Amino acid sequence: MSRQKHRGQHEKDAELFSASWLPILNEAVKDLAFLFNRNYAENASLAIVGDRYQLRKRQRLALLRACCTNAAQHKRQESLIAPGALRDEIVLIDGYNLLIGVECMLAGGIVIHCRDGCYRDISSVHGTYRRVEETYHALFLLGKSLQELGVKEAIWYLDAPVSNSGRLKTLMHELAGDNAFPWKIELVNNPDQELARHPEHILISSDRWILDQAERWFNLAAYILQELPQTAITDLRGQ
Repeated sequence: MSRQKHRGQHEKDAELFSASWLPILNEAVKDLAFLFNRNYAENASLAIVGDRYQLRKRQRLALLRACCTNAAQHKRQESLIAPGALRDEIVLIDGYNLLIGVECMLAGGIVIHCRDGCYRDISSVHGTYRRVEETYHALFLLGKSLQELGVKEAIWYLDAPVSNSGRLKTLMHELAGDNAFPWKIELVNNPDQELARHPEHILISSDRWILDQAERWFNLAAYILQELPQTAITDLRGQ
């Protein structure tokens, strides 16, 4: 399907997110949060802060994903649930958001510890999902983690307009059948809206808009990281 072998790796990342850059990036997170808290527009705020610290494109993307207002940080922490609360529950999963993040963890891509406690990557599918070497392992790890947590059913929402979503759905069905994962995989035009329509269920995503709609959400990426102690994390919490 593609020559891409691993998710989230970029030839400049070792330099752009090196130890020497981390203090600068964390100062930039603080400045961006300051502007967000005063209702400055997102793009304008990012341009101001990015220019001040002379940040490159991927650094600016990481900064944007790491940052949020104090109000959003508080709201997300309040609606976050503990692992034990998932037993016998139905969970709704932002499919590509979760899968690509775990693929990045396994591949050694940039994984950011963000201001709201989420772990986010700086990858994107650009209209086409391409399977990588970590895809099967990531799906299996997710399935086993959800089993361990005692989830009654996991409903995955995949973006129907994204190319190869049908192939991924087939792979996931096969994996679920082989391992008795209680999965339901749906292809929908707008997973964000589907997730937001069901506040009665637990949502699994790191998408900022989805988390702001959620009454209950679970940080599955953080849970999985306990099983991946070798994963390098870029801490951009602004501390």
